Amino acid sequence: MPRKYGEMFVEALLFMSAIASILIMILIFYFLIHESLPAFSQLGIFSLLSGSKWHPSGEIYGLLPIIASSLIITLLALFINIMIGFPLAIYLAELAGPKSKALLKPSIELLAGVPSIVYGFLGVIILVSYLQDSFDMLTGRSILAGSILLGVMFIPRLTTICEDALRAVPSEFKEGSLALGANRWQTLRNVTIPAASSGITAAVLLNIGSIIGETMAVLLVVGNVARLASPPYDIFDQGASFTSIIAGEMGEVARGSMHYHVLFAVGFVLLIVVTLFSLVADYARVRIRRKFGGY
Repeated sequence: MPRKYGEMFVEALLFMSAIASILIMILIFYFLIHESLPAFSQLGIFSLLSGSKWHPSGEIYGLLPIIASSLIITLLALFINIMIGFPLAIYLAELAGPKSKALLKPSIELLAGVPSIVYGFLGVIILVSYLQDSFDMLTGRSILAGSILLGVMFIPRLTTICEDALRAVPSEFKEGSLALGANRWQTLRNVTIPAASSGITAAVLLNIGSIIGETMAVLLVVGNVARLASPPYDIFDQGASFTSIIAGEMGEVARGSMHYHVLFAVGFVLLIVVTLFSLVADYARVRIRRKFGGY
């Protein structure tokens, strides 16, 4: 009987935790909608999202420069993240010897624990100065600096999740491929990676949400200037992300002002973007699991 009641208590506790997480998410959505509704109603959703200028002092609010800079930073950072993190995960899971693994694995886990503000300081001192001197820029604070910094910051997370997904593939799959005459690289390309593709996709899409939601590091190196680059894909120009605008300007606005409500609208748009990425991630995992299986 005590064991039965204990199991019931744990089950009820887990159920309440699940309900609490759903309620917290609903409250976050409600609060953001409530605070951003004046901005959307007075400025208009289309004009706010498509406006090309951001001048709070002149009561001009356009989110297009912020959206464009955020997408460019996220895509470029994700490219750097994948190009370094995924091969490193393959090496750790399939190729590294015991000595190499004993050295690399703790180093990667140590990098994952470094606070983002430390990455930001290093970015300001080293990366910004290097870009400024190398490319003869007026200032090294740029979209490129933010992309490189974020791409490097989240390499440990991508590597760890991808490595776990690769290790979860049953050894029978690999042994069967090798027994049929495939070499090590053919087995890796045609068996291991497709079988782990569900976990790899989840790692990539999880990193998208982390990159687009990072605040302090990108605030220090991106310049936090909300304007459209000319041309729009100029990664050497300064920019601003969703989070850097909120962090940089929220402390200066008067509560209840239009600027205040617009910043909440920026947060609401960011939440919608992250939610869409999460839905796409779930859909992609289901499709990939259905096509390749998945571990």
